[in-house]
Amino acid sequence: MRNPPIVVFHHSQSRGGKVAQEILKGFAGGTLLVDGHGGYDPLADPKKTAKPWTLAFCWTHWRRRFVKFSQDTPSPICDEMIARIAQLYAIEKEIRGRDPAARVTVRQKFSKPIVEALRPWLEGCLQDLSSSNELSTHIRYGLKRWDGMTRFLEDGRLEMDTNGVENAIRPIPLTRKNALFAGSTDGAKTWARIASLIGTCRLNGVNPEAYIAATLRKILDQHMQSDIAALMPWNFRE
Repeated sequence: MRNPPIVVFHHSQSRGGKVAQEILKGFAGGTLLVDGHGGYDPLADPKKTAKPWTLAFCWTHWRRRFVKFSQDTPSPICDEMIARIAQLYAIEKEIRGRDPAARVTVRQKFSKPIVEALRPWLEGCLQDLSSSNELSTHIRYGLKRWDGMTRFLEDGRLEMDTNGVENAIRPIPLTRKNALFAGSTDGAKTWARIASLIGTCRLNGVNPEAYIAATLRKILDQHMQSDIAALMPWNFRE
């Protein structure tokens, strides 16, 4: 399989930007779809990275801010913002699974006008709000990251959000709670490796239990180390 989907979990005692740089060492010049965590910013800074990355930002994280605000304080601005984002997601639903070129074509025709109209409308809303208003902060969150927020319009490989990542992460807190933590740093690193294999199995439509059992048998049967690629989840056949 060419460019199979992969999940990689990495254990660290910090969320600092240096951790992301260590993980991505040896890779450069690509696009990272991320949330608004500031630790990713140095990766896109040519003063701090020899070959800077391009950052694309998550619309779901931005949308959540308006949803949460409107739950406590009803707001026509929030309602309108949520409705406009819903229009974008309706388009995404129609093109899910299509090739990148087709996705870009549809986004340029239907999504781009919605996005282009969004910015001046939000800037107008800011003029009517106090700078100390919490809603102003939520609006500026996306406007500050505008280039990254709109990057999906030009790149059909990108999703609008990091929902796929969040879905892959969801089992981790549940397992942590049930197991009462990893026990040690080494235990957490081992857990991360196993979780990476299981998550990659799921992304590739492979039964994790069957994969792990079969792979362990092959290792015991002295599978050739030079052919390690054959043991990857996307090459597994029951």
